[in-house]
Amino acid sequence: MASETIQTIARLTPLAEVLALIDREVKPVAPCGVPLNDAINCILAADALAPAQPAAPRALIDGWALKADLTRDAGGYAPAPLQQMPVRIEAGRPMPDGMDSVAAFDTVKVTQGGAEALAPVNPGDGVLPAGRDCDVSVPMRRAGERLRAVDLAALGGARVTQVSARRPRLRIVPVRIDTIIGNAARLIATDAARCGGAPEEVSGDLREAFSDESADAIVAIGGTGSGRNDASVQTLARAGRLVVHGVGLTPGETAAFGFVGTRPVLLLPGRLDAALAVWLTIGRRMLELLTSSQMKDEPAEALTLARKVASTVGLAELVPVRRVGDKVEPLATKYLPLSALARSDGWILVPADSEGYSAGTPVPVKPWP
Repeated sequence: MASETIQTIARLTPLAEVLALIDREVKPVAPCGVPLNDAINCILAADALAPAQPAAPRALIDGWALKADLTRDAGGYAPAPLQQMPVRIEAGRPMPDGMDSVAAFDTVKVTQGGAEALAPVNPGDGVLPAGRDCDVSVPMRRAGERLRAVDLAALGGARVTQVSARRPRLRIVPVRIDTIIGNAARLIATDAARCGGAPEEVSGDLREAFSDESADAIVAIGGTGSGRNDASVQTLARAGRLVVHGVGLTPGETAAFGFVGTRPVLLLPGRLDAALAVWLTIGRRMLELLTSSQMKDEPAEALTLARKVASTVGLAELVPVRRVGDKVEPLATKYLPLSALARSDGWILVPADSEGYSAGTPVPVKPWP
């Protein structure tokens, strides 16, 4: 349905001001227990601890379990007779009582008449001491950190079955059926999941999403401009509290932010480049606060510009860049065509107080989702 009044932007709020507002007002969601098998990318709400592992010393290699001091004088030309027969053992098995090392098969000669060491073995060689895999006093991952696949494997190996995490439920709402908006919604949902959220794409009226109290936050794409059918900002203003409409970021000037109750609402423009720019600069910050993540910034690689980037003072600007040898070149500014996004290797953010960067300037290049 067409909006009765035209949505207009009275002021472009500086990006830094929007981020400061979000820092003040967005609060972490409550922790919940998450089964380890479902915890990939979750942000821990408490340190992940594991019981001491192993409980008793275990063999690290296949070989002969023996007492190391019996091999002290062994050598290739002077084998040392072993007063106590070694015990054949496989990696991962508990060490026999009285044995403190595991010798490789080719360093011990065993016959029917006895055994002799062909080389010396040090105490502890080939043995995993008790508690070496996991120390109960040392967290395997700390609160605020994201669980990676390797973390799940290590925690699972330590017999941890559940972790405490903050996993905000995000409703991702394409406000109308549109190819660009639909693809933007899927991209943002994928990135939100990687950053610790639990996104769900929902269709239907935006008012229904605002009334869904099971959601911790809402991200809507489209309807933020002054078009005939643009009404997302007005809908938010009626349902809750509109805090910002218009952001000093290009692309993305028509974005809006507010709250329905205590739930933050981010309204993204209906262009892919603008929706992505606002999500990367504002949406990720909102999600960091909801998860209480300590992993603040996407890793950036310092690379040198091959060509100048010109920017308008007063507006922060997201610019896609492509590698050219050991440098990067800007591919587009203001409007970022689909081809520029696909051909680029990452992005840079020009601050609002800058006129841009000259050729030869080192810039931090961040990867795309």
